Amino acid sequence: MIGIAPLRRKFLFYRPMTPHPPLLLASTSPHRKMLLERLQLPFECLSPGVDETDLPAEVPAERAARLALAKARAVAAVHPHAIVIGSDQVASLEIQGHIQVLHKPGNRDNCRRQLAALSGHCARFDTAVAVIRGSEEYAHGDVTRVQFRTLDAATIENYLDREPSFDCAGGFKCEGLGVTLFEWIESRDPTALVGLPLIAVCAALRRLGARA
Repeated sequence: MIGIAPLRRKFLFYRPMTPHPPLLLASTSPHRKMLLERLQLPFECLSPGVDETDLPAEVPAERAARLALAKARAVAAVHPHAIVIGSDQVASLEIQGHIQVLHKPGNRDNCRRQLAALSGHCARFDTAVAVIRGSEEYAHGDVTRVQFRTLDAATIENYLDREPSFDCAGGFKCEGLGVTLFEWIESRDPTALVGLPLIAVCAALRRLGARA
């Protein structure tokens, strides 16, 4: 009788690949979404649902940093395994020692008043970003200064007709016709003025082990 050798089973062990954590943008801003798309990374946008009420005696840079971190933490609390990006921007104008915060105008009349106030003056834009992965947090603040040329009423009305920017702090879009209103821009990161400093975001993603 011919014996039958026992069947030898071969087991192959595969080391599972560690997937990249999901990337979430704690914002519903179309401008920030457009900027983050430049990195060609898959991501989702989620509303952070954060109260953005001003705090007494809070300077613009502090407000931007506080809200950027609050937005990122709010989304990270619900999605603890994701990398979450939160950002905030505060525009302000200082005239004779008085700091005026420039909110989104919301309508044409407010936009006209903001642009008239900016005429011939230098506006400051404090843009903060916070990137969170688990217990790791990365925060960055960027300052952009924009010097506006003297704007007469006709120039303002022409701009409002061609590019109404009621959802932008200051009432203009620097990525569009808004540049026609400037004398110069001073910034370390040109994307910060639009609302999300991508250079800092890329640095944070690399520190947190993500591809950027």
